[in-house]
Amino acid sequence: MDFNKKYYHEFASAWQTGWNGHDLDIIASHYRKDILFRSQKAMPLMGTGEIIGLDNLKLYWNEALKRQPNLHFTVINVFEGYRMMVISYRNQNNILAAETLYFDDDGQVFQASACHASS
Repeated sequence: MDFNKKYYHEFASAWQTGWNGHDLDIIASHYRKDILFRSQKAMPLMGTGEIIGLDNLKLYWNEALKRQPNLHFTVINVFEGYRMMVISYRNQNNILAAETLYFDDDGQVFQASACHASS
């Protein structure tokens, strides 16, 4: 896998497309089955801020999409790291957020976290 600027920007574009289409299959296709995901936003929906496993993560995403039928992300910037990236974006409420993603050898996300600016 060649983790370069092109890869990261194409990933961010596909990520945004998946979310804006509310397509869990597209979104989930980027993540490993044993994904570890952390987000404070998950706590009220899942009872924890740490979600382990793609099946559990899809349950969280599905519930979040039900509660926010107008969910829409606009990528602001892509920060490239060594086999990792940060996507900064604004949601439909103009709240700034960032998602940090760590990739395995095959380009699948094995760990991710989401942070949101105070509203």
